[in-house]
Amino acid sequence: MHYILLQDSAWATFIGRFHPAIVHFPIGFLLIAAVLELGRRWGKINVSEGTVVFILLWSAITSTFACIAGYLLSLTGGYDVELLDNHMWKGIGVAAFAWVAWLVKSDRLSKAIPSGKVVYLPAILIATVLTLSAGHDGGSLTHGEGYLTQYTPEPFRGLAGLPPIEEKPTEIKPIADVQQAVVYADIVQPILQAKCTQCHNASKSKGDLRMDQLALLMKGGEGGPALVAGKGAESDMIKRCLLPESDDDHMPPKGKPQLTTDQIALLSWWIDQGASADKKVSQMTVSEAVKPALASLGKEAPAGTGAATASAVLSLKVPEANNQAVENLRKTGLIVNTLSQDQNLLEISAVNLPGFSDKQMELLQPVAQQITWLKLGGTKITDAALQQIAKFPNLSKLHIEHTGITDKGIVALKSLPYLEYINIVDTKVGDEGLKTVAGMKALRSIYVWQSAVTDSAVSQVGKQNPNLLVVNGFNEAAVAQFLKAGDTTGKEEVKKQ
Repeated sequence: MHYILLQDSAWATFIGRFHPAIVHFPIGFLLIAAVLELGRRWGKINVSEGTVVFILLWSAITSTFACIAGYLLSLTGGYDVELLDNHMWKGIGVAAFAWVAWLVKSDRLSKAIPSGKVVYLPAILIATVLTLSAGHDGGSLTHGEGYLTQYTPEPFRGLAGLPPIEEKPTEIKPIADVQQAVVYADIVQPILQAKCTQCHNASKSKGDLRMDQLALLMKGGEGGPALVAGKGAESDMIKRCLLPESDDDHMPPKGKPQLTTDQIALLSWWIDQGASADKKVSQMTVSEAVKPALASLGKEAPAGTGAATASAVLSLKVPEANNQAVENLRKTGLIVNTLSQDQNLLEISAVNLPGFSDKQMELLQPVAQQITWLKLGGTKITDAALQQIAKFPNLSKLHIEHTGITDKGIVALKSLPYLEYINIVDTKVGDEGLKTVAGMKALRSIYVWQSAVTDSAVSQVGKQNPNLLVVNGFNEAAVAQFLKAGDTTGKEEVKKQ
């Protein structure tokens, strides 16, 4: 079927978006009517025919409104046409048979069609079956084809002739050797699958954009190219990720799992390097800014070191952050992401705000309890900012690389009970500062290359703290070798390149 696309309006979109809410009413009314009718006929319940008639009337009315809202929603585009056709006609069928069932049950057709009552049971049965089938199509339109049956358990899966359950695509696995990873296939595509392809796939392409295949991603959507090879900052997919989450153009939409700043940095870096389909990390220029993000793709701790496999922060639950305080942070240019809706923990990043300074640290105080990831690398903060950071009780990951901090300031971090990761690359922190924080109970890894820390201090700290990973260079081959040797006691120093 070919649609005559009407000019979209704010009113049409507004009403159309109520379709997912309205559609639940006819589903409920029809199922209740069917159950009551069965109960009456089997003598299990005592309910008047007038009650059933009343319920059928509302099932017909609400299914009609659901059809209207669904049509208006379809005008926004981005849906598989064939699947949309099936969903639409089934929805219209639900409304039609609901009206027939009501007309027959209420005796309004008894004079015109004396034998009309014989179609009552088939009408209500067909309406119910179409409701279930249309619901399946609706789930596929919203979440992708096969969404409702994707994780059907055995033995029902085998009986239905469905293939074995595939591993969930949203899981991003650690990479054993980052240098040999193919950037698109091993780094970019898993990020897109986890955060983007739910709305941009073969059965649902919002904005006429598909991100499940590289060629289609490069092609772009109705708003033009999604990316400009060689220009990450000018690429629409990156600019949308950096918008405030409350912005209608922000992607992923509010309420969906958000990209972390590391993931945004990796996508932007891949685009900056030409958006290659087959180049490995070792074949691309790795900037200092993206090195920590690449390093984080590997295993967090080598086996046998005694490091805990799960973060203690995962057991925390804090009050929800004040909405106005969060909006104030975003207005300054900071990126604020909710890491877990259940825990209310936040990630705050100044990745696109290099002018962030000590004076602006006060803005973070209203959400001090919620901050668990803080990224202030490349900003103008000094030791004074660390005094403020020490007041963030649930901080677990801290990026302060390429800043003016020193040994004097880093001492303040000793009081943080959950701090697991510190990045002090290219700072003035030296041996004294490293030794000061090395004994922190929760600390698992600290990145110190290009700082004032010496090789001898790294070696000494490594021997004294076998559960702490001190990275004094980005030699991925050496890191991979270290990970494979995790069953040995102690740790070998990762040499500078």
